[in-house]
Amino acid sequence: MIRTQIQLTEEQSRRLKQLAEQDGVSVAELIRRSVDRYLRERQHATPDERRERLLSVVGVGSSSVSDLGEGHDRHLAEIYAEGGE
Repeated sequence: MIRTQIQLTEEQSRRLKQLAEQDGVSVAELIRRSVDRYLRERQHATPDERRERLLSVVGVGSSSVSDLGEGHDRHLAEIYAEGGE
């Protein structure tokens, strides 16, 4: 590991210490976890990864409306015209 020095506000330090105590880990471990999460979120997905993510939601929901996929715009317009959400 590489030692890195950072400056935190008093509030950040206080809250991190509280969370670390609650979780039973060090403040350094919380910061490492936070950095890992940030890096994962900022990572640019390849086109194949984006495609896989998009396809992973196909079929998740269900509806009794037989043409919902093809007529979704019309169905939404009808709902809004009726004053629905």
